[in-house]
Amino acid sequence: MHNLKLQGVFKREVEYMGRNAIQLTMPASASQDPTAGLSDRDFMAWADMDFTDGTIEVDVASVLATNAPSYARGFIGVTFRIDGKNRFESVYLRPLNSRVDDQVRRNHTVQYVAYPDFTFARLRKEEPERYESYVDISMDAWIHMKVLVQGTRCELYVNHAAQPCLVVTDMKHGPSQRGGVGLWIEAGTIGYFSDLKVS
Repeated sequence: MHNLKLQGVFKREVEYMGRNAIQLTMPASASQDPTAGLSDRDFMAWADMDFTDGTIEVDVASVLATNAPSYARGFIGVTFRIDGKNRFESVYLRPLNSRVDDQVRRNHTVQYVAYPDFTFARLRKEEPERYESYVDISMDAWIHMKVLVQGTRCELYVNHAAQPCLVVTDMKHGPSQRGGVGLWIEAGTIGYFSDLKVS
């Protein structure tokens, strides 16, 4: 996790909750204007590799920055099959949504997107509920993510659960997409990543 390319993020090696971790942050100037509509972006630290099918495991933790915008949800996750045109698949979490007193927001705790064309807003509009789900997680705590990738299918397992909390059977870039693996955050998140394993 040392030779990572940085796209719009700052990286530090730190200790967080007793573990060696990579901390990722974004400049406050990178916040989006919610009145203009929010979109997924490519703010990440990533390793250039030839990943197609396999398993990605990493422990993540989200903390809200002091200057976090009102729409911040602790956005944190992984990107994979990052190609030379900066296209990728992604699965990420919104930990702040998980335990709020609003079932609709709770249902938006886990998200799949395919950058740049298939953003959360487009997928939510065209096929509501298909690419999002609920899982019980919290801010300021380590969360284990395991993403299984095979062809156009990916499954997300959280905190060593026996069953996936999200299953996607039609990843938008198709089975021939291949490339790097990354650590992703969005505005308002101080993200911590530990023990990344790609196999």
